Amino acid sequence: MDELTPDQIQELTGLLKGLRAELTDALESSRTIRKPVDLGLPIGRLSRMDAIQQQHMAKACAAAQEQRIHQITAALAAVSAGTYGYCRRCEEPVGYQRLRAKPETPFCLRCQTLAEKR
Repeated sequence: MDELTPDQIQELTGLLKGLRAELTDALESSRTIRKPVDLGLPIGRLSRMDAIQQQHMAKACAAAQEQRIHQITAALAAVSAGTYGYCRRCEEPVGYQRLRAKPETPFCLRCQTLAEKR
């Protein structure tokens, strides 16, 4: 695979920053859903169970969003360091198309596939 051009790096950096902003906004907007369910509220048992389930799902979604934000932050640091676009495992170029699909990915497709098989 070919190394990224400066224009591609600039485009992908914009994507990373946009994704980080979207995820940060989503985390902020879901903050109230993730709050503990008030057990003193006069609602039925099923409504309370539904609220607790929604809270657990919102927390799981928030954890995934926080993980992705961490990966995006690492990718932006790699841009600054001049190492963005290279696999962290084999140090080969990741490829523009893969980074277009998931700009925060730290691994090439081959290394990602090997890691998932383990």
